[in-house]
Amino acid sequence: MNKRERYKRVVKFSSAAVILFIEIFMYGVIWTRHFNKIIRFPYWRRGNWLILVMYAVWLIFFLRTYGGLRIGYLKRGNLIYSNILSIVFVNVIAYFQLALIDKKFHNPSMFLMLTGADILAIIIWVFVFQWIYSILFPPRSLLVIYGEKPVFHILEKINSRDDKYVIGGAVNIDKGIDRIMKIVPDYEGVIIGDIPSHERNLILKRCFADGVRTYMAPKISDILIRSSEELNLFDTTLILSRNLGPQIDQEIVKRALDILIGSIMCICTLPLFILISACIKLEDGGSIFYRQKRLTKGGRIFDILKFRTMREDAEKDGIARLSDKGDERITKVGRILRATRLDELPQLINILHGEMSLVGPRPERPEIAAEYEKEMPEFAYRLKMKAGLTGYAQIYGKYNTTPYDKLKLDLTYIRNYSIFLDLKLIIMTPKVLFLKESTEGIESGAITAAHADSAALKEEVYGKMQDLETRFNIK
Repeated sequence: MNKRERYKRVVKFSSAAVILFIEIFMYGVIWTRHFNKIIRFPYWRRGNWLILVMYAVWLIFFLRTYGGLRIGYLKRGNLIYSNILSIVFVNVIAYFQLALIDKKFHNPSMFLMLTGADILAIIIWVFVFQWIYSILFPPRSLLVIYGEKPVFHILEKINSRDDKYVIGGAVNIDKGIDRIMKIVPDYEGVIIGDIPSHERNLILKRCFADGVRTYMAPKISDILIRSSEELNLFDTTLILSRNLGPQIDQEIVKRALDILIGSIMCICTLPLFILISACIKLEDGGSIFYRQKRLTKGGRIFDILKFRTMREDAEKDGIARLSDKGDERITKVGRILRATRLDELPQLINILHGEMSLVGPRPERPEIAAEYEKEMPEFAYRLKMKAGLTGYAQIYGKYNTTPYDKLKLDLTYIRNYSIFLDLKLIIMTPKVLFLKESTEGIESGAITAAHADSAALKEEVYGKMQDLETRFNIK
């Protein structure tokens, strides 16, 4: 174990304290030396402190929500983006707060200058502290333990974060647990792949006993268990899995939020509706909206509304397929709409009609869902809640996330549902709107994301993992 590991929390806390101090200090200077001198009724010492505390509370709230303080966790670009998004929201709130205090709108130039200075400070801070973090805590060397089903999706994702992890070796579970545990101390962590539950549990216990860090992708049963309730009515702890879905009071509040927020969003985005409609019509003269059959709660089918982003004859062959990278069917206006997620705006009408919710599992096409369910019947579990415009899988996944991973993300939402979780996901949605990886298409030629699980690809990655065994002389 790296001896510096004990100080990781201290480094992260110190880095967060630095950027918070810089941003709050700059706002404090502008407030006390400019705005507090031009408002009709200036504040004195305690009043000024209260203004700074309110600014700090909003700043910490948005930074924690968007992950802006997660040095060493998010990639550099994501970290900068999260911080900029947070400071923009906070400064907008501070501007309107000033307008309420002085009962008039002031020239926003000072806030624009403050935001520019904040962005410069953020970029410098991210580069400096990410560099310090990378020196103190270099990438971990991990051992992959795999079985008949190689964890190729996890392998690809681990390799994409070479700033945090390095695949140092791979070993098949057939080698035996005792032999595997003898080589585990040569690595800084273990990735437990999709192996039988009995062997997985034994390895997990042995790693816990030896203080070895373990990573594993949860099975569906794991998600159901960890989201269950602990009962201590007896001297033996029981785990209760209710499996009923939201309570009636939660459904009433959720529907009220859908109507309230959906109505406000419809009014605020009306100019966008008009502008986008005109652009679509001018490009090819075709229809503005696109209707498609989708599934919602209980397997009910409804017509989802979108701004049309593809040619009118995009699926003239009758085959349902997701868009791939460089899809020629997408129009010029459509590419912009997809990149900004504005093609989803008409679904506000579906929400007001009660066919969808603001937050929930993404509605799937019946024919594609049927294909998924052939391989994993559990995919139907997503229909325990009403389909949503945004959701857990949309925030933490991507457009090309595999169906199995989307299912696990949606189940995590369903099993941990609360009104506060809905509000958190709504606030987090702006962050993913402009992230390119969130709208990335599937590989060219695939009809659905499930094709990523092809036998050929499994065989290829399985061979690569065996090569790792040979390279590191794992016997």
